[in-house]
Amino acid sequence: MSVFPRILIVTNRYPRPEKPPIVGIPETYAQALYAAQAMPMLVPLSTPVEQVLEVWWPLADGLLLAGGGDIDPARFHGQPHPKVDEVYPDRDAVEITLARRAVAEGVPVLAICRGIQVLNVALGGTLYTDIPDQLPDAVIHRGQGPLRHLCAHPVHLEAASRLAAILGTTDLCVNSFHHQGIKDLAPGLRAVAWSECGLIEAVEVPEHPFAIGVQWHPELMARQEHEPMQALFRAFAQAARTRARMRTAAHAAR
Repeated sequence: MSVFPRILIVTNRYPRPEKPPIVGIPETYAQALYAAQAMPMLVPLSTPVEQVLEVWWPLADGLLLAGGGDIDPARFHGQPHPKVDEVYPDRDAVEITLARRAVAEGVPVLAICRGIQVLNVALGGTLYTDIPDQLPDAVIHRGQGPLRHLCAHPVHLEAASRLAAILGTTDLCVNSFHHQGIKDLAPGLRAVAWSECGLIEAVEVPEHPFAIGVQWHPELMARQEHEPMQALFRAFAQAARTRARMRTAAHAAR
């Protein structure tokens, strides 16, 4: 019988005029996990950090740090910038805490777009608060219109990286929807992919069972049956499945 590992995802907040905000995730994340035979487990954004650690975290077989708005520059000693937008301090607090726990405890983690930035900040790194302003010669990283699965720019992967082995290539073209990015790489992270302008596009935690961050949106490309991105979700799900089976075996042995 197949084990469907539980993947913890902290939801985002979506304001509505004259109505209470909605918390949730884009459906594409759930679809990518379902296709990889994993089960999303959503944490409402308003849940206090202490309750997330007490109630939700013990149930998690993996952590997916999803895309969304910007991280508060105060979290990485950055300077305020007029283009910083959609900052939710409660989301920053919960995700940074969970990222640190996942790395420390060996819980599989896949960090996507904002997620790679959260992972970097959680481990002590910094960000560019606005790439067009601070890196004017950078390639365009902010989107390609309504067809969100299409290529925006190429990236090159380190041949010896786990990510290159999973994707089956060292060169690919990715979609892109961000104006912030990794500036100073956090201690404990290893850069494994770069855009043409030198911006870090993917990271790994060496010696960790599975801790990978990518600056693009693989869930959108996987939806279009992009095999390398489907392979990334399958590898993540398999790592979480292995953790789930190990935990079940340890519980049965008690």
